[in-house]
This record gives sequence, C-alpha cells and structure tokens, in this order.
Amino acid sequence: MAGGGVQRQYAPNSICFGCGPANDKGLQIDSHRIDNGLELFFQPLPEHQAFPGMINGGIIGSLLDCHGNWTAAIALMEASGDDEPPCTVTANYTVKFLRPTPHDVRLHVTSQVVELGEGRAKIEMELSAEGKVCAVGSGLFVAVTEGHPAYHRWN
Repeated sequence: MAGGGVQRQYAPNSICFGCGPANDKGLQIDSHRIDNGLELFFQPLPEHQAFPGMINGGIIGSLLDCHGNWTAAIALMEASGDDEPPCTVTANYTVKFLRPTPHDVRLHVTSQVVELGEGRAKIEMELSAEGKVCAVGSGLFVAVTEGHPAYHRWN
C-alpha cells in the first residue's frame, strides 16, 4: 500500500509481516494519525481469504495487532516529547470477530489510546467494512529496551 504513514516515516526498513514497509510479501499497513489514535485503510487481496469472499481471521488479527502497536508507539513518543517512537511490542491482545469480513472491499481500521503509562499503552482497535464493524480488539503494548530481541527491529 502506498502512502506516508507512521511506519514509513519511522521504520522504513522494517520487515514485519503486518506493518513492515520493507516486506514486499507482507500487508504493509499504512497508519495515519487521528485524534487520540491512528487509522488505516486496507484493500485485501484474494490470497487473504479464509473461504470464498471472506478474510482470514489471522489477517484481521495482524491488521489489528500491528496497527495497535504503532498507536502505542506514537502515543508514547508524543507523551515523552521524543522525536522517535520507542520500539514497542505486543504484551497481549484480544480480537472479537463480530461478523465475517468481506475480501472485495476496502477495510477501515481505527485505534484509540485508552490508557497510557510508563513505557506502556492500552489500545482499542476496530475494523469495519462498508460501515459495518466486523472485528474489535484491545491490547497492551510495551516499550522494550536494549537487549530485547525486537529492540532494533525498526532500524
């Protein structure tokens, strides 16, 4: 997906399947700032289907997880006044599937910061298709420090 979202701005060399701009086989989500969170639009491909016409739940989970993680990173960066976001990872997240998600329409994912603490953020996410909410999620995302295997992953 083309664009200039936070992933391209802060981690252009990331190879993450969900959000890495450098992973040409990944989802390459492109999240942009909104009030108290981020949003993205995503056009699923035929290979993202679980069964004819509907998106695989793992793809939905990846969209929500990576988008929530970046929401946390940006919120922590802005709260601290830093110029770069901390490297964050998922401590936990849950997804609730409300209805099948069609593959042939553009999806809209939003996220909101619900709690911000020292090096951690609780985020709520929502995925909709054609104005209907298909899945919701929530997660805790934490900043990691030198020595953690993911620490340099955005460089």
